[in-house]
Amino acid sequence: MQKHIYSLRPFGLALALGTGLGVGQGLVGNVYTWPVAMPFAWAQQSAPIAEAPLNNEEQSIIRVARQVSPAVVTVSRNGGMGSGVLIRSDGVLLTNAHVIGDAQQVRVELADGRRLAGRVLGRDASADVAVIKIPGSGFPQAILGDSDRLQVGQASIAIGNPLGLDRSVTTGVVSAVNRSGFEIDGLIQTDAAINPGNSGGPLLDSRGRVIGINTAVLRGNGASGLGFAIPINLASNIAQQLIETGHVQRAQLGISYSDVEPETAQQLDMPVRQGVVVQDVQPGSPAAQAGIRPQDIVTRAGDTPITRGGDLRRVLRAHRPGDALSLSLRRGGRTIPITVRLSSASDQAPARARR
Repeated sequence: MQKHIYSLRPFGLALALGTGLGVGQGLVGNVYTWPVAMPFAWAQQSAPIAEAPLNNEEQSIIRVARQVSPAVVTVSRNGGMGSGVLIRSDGVLLTNAHVIGDAQQVRVELADGRRLAGRVLGRDASADVAVIKIPGSGFPQAILGDSDRLQVGQASIAIGNPLGLDRSVTTGVVSAVNRSGFEIDGLIQTDAAINPGNSGGPLLDSRGRVIGINTAVLRGNGASGLGFAIPINLASNIAQQLIETGHVQRAQLGISYSDVEPETAQQLDMPVRQGVVVQDVQPGSPAAQAGIRPQDIVTRAGDTPITRGGDLRRVLRAHRPGDALSLSLRRGGRTIPITVRLSSASDQAPARARR
């Protein structure tokens, strides 16, 4: 037995020194303890290490975690589990459509341990957004931010249930905005760790406001730290429609289009180097009624510059049928402002972006 104790001493010392902890502090409370009579005089003279105050960044993360974690829930169904976030005190929460699948009822576990039956109010698979209602009132709720005002480099904080480890907090920055991928446009890219089980949970800014709903992570080919979230402005717009009607109405222009590529624009002497060029206009569509023609180039929609098709699709998703949308077109050497009254996708064949 004595021989076994001595065989552990070098390992224990290496552990303490390697982690930067004092011998007494590093090993007390763990598996390893020293005999009462220690041969090292310096260890007996060790003094408690002064505790440094938390810096502003740490305090901000702690504040956000305490503020928002009570509103983060676990959403589970047969064969799947993810996260969600309460956005109303009456029990309405957001999650991903892929988290709930085709289920109409799911189980929702709250931060206080309660397990409630959740009723699915609606889902939009194309944007990977779903809305769930749990019975009751007075629930903690997260505050929604404005994803249209995000800046690359600002802090991002993810809270969710990766691998079933409830309300785990990871931090990073907004790596990029308006990413296209996973058949969704306008995604927020973050390097805050996103893992299986984080799906449906909130991505937050440094003030604790929800800026996105975590949806996917890109792995493989040496990639790491590439997480993606659905912008909260898009998710909340879809959620409102799902709450009101149970389905989402898509606003449509009635055109097919392709991106303006800089090389092609230069070869064809096009008047702009970015935008979307109209390929076809559906007869009777809002675009046709407004006078849009093939070869027109859309450069702005509302207040949003249009550099590629994803920008236009993101603007359309933020509008509903019947809304008026102002567009700026380049036709030849002229800029033409027009206003289009959008229609529903059910009123016409869906527009397709040519790739």
